[in-house]
Amino acid sequence: MTKLGNAPPVGVAVDVVVLTVREHRLEVLLARLAREPFAGKWALPGGRIRLDETVEAAAVRELSEKTGLVGEVFLEQLYTFSDPHRDPSARCVSVAHLALVPPDASLRIDDKYSAVGWFTAHRPPSLGYDHRQILAYAVKRLQAKLEYTNVAYSLLPEQFSLGDLQEIYQVILGQTLDARNFQRRVKELGLVEETGDVRRGERHRPARLYRFRQRRPMEVAVLT
Repeated sequence: MTKLGNAPPVGVAVDVVVLTVREHRLEVLLARLAREPFAGKWALPGGRIRLDETVEAAAVRELSEKTGLVGEVFLEQLYTFSDPHRDPSARCVSVAHLALVPPDASLRIDDKYSAVGWFTAHRPPSLGYDHRQILAYAVKRLQAKLEYTNVAYSLLPEQFSLGDLQEIYQVILGQTLDARNFQRRVKELGLVEETGDVRRGERHRPARLYRFRQRRPMEVAVLT
């Protein structure tokens, strides 16, 4: 909390929009609140920053506590939400963050929540605070970032097929991409390299497996 003169104290929190692509749809990690003022409602994971940490460190902590993931996971500051009425219990500003994780990320529960789970990002349940607004903002940001960055790396396992990568784009953008043009573009940009392994299935021909040359954020015009 900060307090200036006679002004009421203002809290600073982080809320993390954790997104993944599972079962052919974009999903968001939500937690069911165990405490008032929104007990029983679903919300984005988050909480107040501690006196000894930055908002960036708080976001990393929240992500690690809820998923156990750090390191190569994509995480960036999204926007600051400061509507005076966003938290009925106290004046609190939220610095929202966007995180992208692979679909097999494990989930954890702490005493602030009674449950955690994945939900469709486009049709989430009723959310506490202003979290529906934050989620919508995050989805739009992700759609825009796919146009000019390689952030899809954080949504895939170490090895994947080019079909898997194309599905990530199609699910998030909500449109069908020409497979030949998309895969040619990805190869021309040098985003991926062959691993030498193949995925074999009973119903489909073997698919070559690839990996990202760089598993870190970089600007690259994938869709042009």
